[in-house]
Amino acid sequence: MAKFLLLYKGPATPMDQMTEEQTAKIMAGWQTWLEKAGQVVVDIGTPLSGGKSVVDNGSEGSLDQLTGYTIVQADNLEAVVSLVDGHPFLSDKTGNFSVDIYEMLPNPM
Repeated sequence: MAKFLLLYKGPATPMDQMTEEQTAKIMAGWQTWLEKAGQVVVDIGTPLSGGKSVVDNGSEGSLDQLTGYTIVQADNLEAVVSLVDGHPFLSDKTGNFSVDIYEMLPNPM
């Protein structure tokens, strides 16, 4: 099985700015998705905050709205695309959030 990196992009609200009810709803959505995904989740990941983009000419680049990641394993990309159906990060249906999926290739080192 191959490993795939799921990158979460969108204007996520920091947890400390949410009500208990909002936090509980989000956590319940994640729990439901994790139960559906099962053992294909290699690393649940973590939320991301801040950061800086450094360009090869020494200038500062612009950051995407990268807010977290997860690593999963699957037979192919199509299986991972099916896996993100119903993913809590895509629940708003506003077009403001996305999950970018990349296959993690073997390290040649």
